[in-house]
Amino acid sequence: MKKIAVLTSGGDAPGMNAAIRAVVRKANFHGVEVMGVYQGYNGLIKGKMELLDLGSVGGIIQRGGTKLFSARCPEFKEDRYQFEAIEKMRQAGVEGLVVIGGDGSYRGAMELTEKGFPCVGVPGTIDNDVPGTEYTIGFDTALNTVIDSIDKIRDTATSHENSFIVEVMGRDAGDIALWAGLAAGAESILIPEEKYDLEEIIARIERGVARGKRHSIIIIAEGVMPGSELAKMLKEKAGIETRVSVLGHIQRGGSPTAHDRVLAGRLGAKAVEVLLEGRGGRAVGIKNHEVIDYDLKHAYENNHKADLSLYTLSKELSI
Repeated sequence: MKKIAVLTSGGDAPGMNAAIRAVVRKANFHGVEVMGVYQGYNGLIKGKMELLDLGSVGGIIQRGGTKLFSARCPEFKEDRYQFEAIEKMRQAGVEGLVVIGGDGSYRGAMELTEKGFPCVGVPGTIDNDVPGTEYTIGFDTALNTVIDSIDKIRDTATSHENSFIVEVMGRDAGDIALWAGLAAGAESILIPEEKYDLEEIIARIERGVARGKRHSIIIIAEGVMPGSELAKMLKEKAGIETRVSVLGHIQRGGSPTAHDRVLAGRLGAKAVEVLLEGRGGRAVGIKNHEVIDYDLKHAYENNHKADLSLYTLSKELSI
C-alpha cells in the first residue's frame, strides 16, 4: 500500500488524537501517505478528507477529543452509501482504512472489508466495552476524571454529613462505575451487568451510621437507572436523604493519561502494520500486556463482560 486513511467514529475519547498521530507517523516511517477523514463515516461518504503529514499531527498527543471530529451516520448501514464511500477512497488513491472507535464503528469497518476494502479497527471508547481487548483508548483517562470528581464530592459529603449518589457514564457496560467505585472506596456500586439489591444498599448505609459513619458514596452507571430515581427510592423506602451528582460529559474530556497515550501509540502503530501486511477485517487490542490483532467480527458479535471479581471485592472492602 502507498496510501491509507484514518477516521474516528462514535463518542470521542481521550487518546484518539494520540492514535491518529501514531497512524500517521508509523505509516510515514514506512513511506505510506495517510489521508485524514473528517466527521467519521459521514465525512467518508462526502469525501471530506485531506493529506495528513508529520506536522499536521504535531502537538496533538496531549489533546483530548479528536482533531478529525466525529458524527453520527445512520445511513452508512445501507450498502449504497458503503459503496459510495469506497469509491470516494479509491478516487483519492486510498487502499486501506483505520477506524478508531467502538463496536458500532467496527460494524461499518467490517461491511467495507466484506465489500473488498480492507479496514482495521482501533478501540477508542471511554466505556472499555470492546470485546477482544482488555483496555480501550480513553478508559483510563475517563476513570481518573471520575475518581478525581468522587474524591472532591466525598470532601463535601464528609463536611455536611450527607450521602451522595454519583451517576457516571455506562449505558450497557459498568466498567467506569466498577473501577471508579473500587478505586474511590464507594460504599455501593450499581452496574448494568449485575442486579442491584435496594435492601442491601440501605443496610450498608445503616450499618455505617450505626458505627458512627456520617456519609456514604453510591456509584451508579447510567444504564441501571438515573441517579435521581435511586435517590427517590431510598427516600421512599428508608427515609434516607441523598444528594445526586451527574458527571455527564466531563468524563469524555481532558488530556489523556500516560497510559492512554502509550496505548494509543501501540495500537495505532499495530493497525498500520496489519494493513501493510495486506490484512483487513481485523481489530487490534491488548491481551496480557501484549498488542494483538483479531477478527473484527469478534468485537461486535460478542458481549462485553465486566470483571465481576472486582464487583465482589468492592463489596468485601466496603463492609
